[in-house]
Amino acid sequence: MPALAQGVAPGVPVSAQRAGPPTPKAWSLTLAVAPVFAPAWQGSRDQALSIFPDIRLNYRDDVFFSIPDGLGWNMVNRDGWKLGPLVKLRFGRRESTGGSPFLVTGGSEALRGMGDVDLAGEVGGFAQWSFAQRKGRVRAEVRQGFGGHEGVVADITASWSDRFGKPTAPWVWSAGLRSTFAGRDYVQTYFGVTAAQARATGLPVYRADGGLVSTGANGSLTKPLGRGGRDGAVTVFAGYDRLADAAADSSLIVQRGKRDQFSVGLSYGYRFSWD
Repeated sequence: MPALAQGVAPGVPVSAQRAGPPTPKAWSLTLAVAPVFAPAWQGSRDQALSIFPDIRLNYRDDVFFSIPDGLGWNMVNRDGWKLGPLVKLRFGRRESTGGSPFLVTGGSEALRGMGDVDLAGEVGGFAQWSFAQRKGRVRAEVRQGFGGHEGVVADITASWSDRFGKPTAPWVWSAGLRSTFAGRDYVQTYFGVTAAQARATGLPVYRADGGLVSTGANGSLTKPLGRGGRDGAVTVFAGYDRLADAAADSSLIVQRGKRDQFSVGLSYGYRFSWD
């Protein structure tokens, strides 16, 4: 999943969250762990293995929190629509390895001389439309960064999920498409090459523009364990992303990275619920 390369923990796909039966309890907590094999940083030609914790806390269908999805509130929640505010974290990028704080092995030396990118916060909002009994979903997010980067980021996703197999413990599959757009400051932070960086790396200077950063596709398959998923769920997932010109034209990508990004992962999660 490209989120690893971007410094955002990918966590468990949305389909995995729906693998268990609906809970009538007010609160639900999902604890999961997800080993992911993916590019060391967004645009890297080197692969890395990271193990991400995935903690998801929900209050009814109103408030949600997780590392990949951020902290949000479904301020509007009716007729298949959800709209509300959203806060996310984007983990920093290490010059020495390119990896996230959850890097286990692998990494990349291609960023030496580029400097570290600090942790960033992103504040904004989202709009989501679910249809066909929630099998289909279209979602858009727009967020303003601060800290590690100060650019605007917009994500657009469309996905479809369904179930098959035994009614008491059905398999769940999901497939989707995604695109990321960003302002100049974001693209310059992660793909630009300043004069100082050019002297340190030998790369040509690259002054980035905003625009389409990447497009991609992802899929997942989830198997609940035990009747109704009472013993948790296992999910396998994979993704492909292709960097658009705003990022791919960077001298960093042309000389030290690659445009096509592949990732694969596995997760195990268990859900608790209470009033």
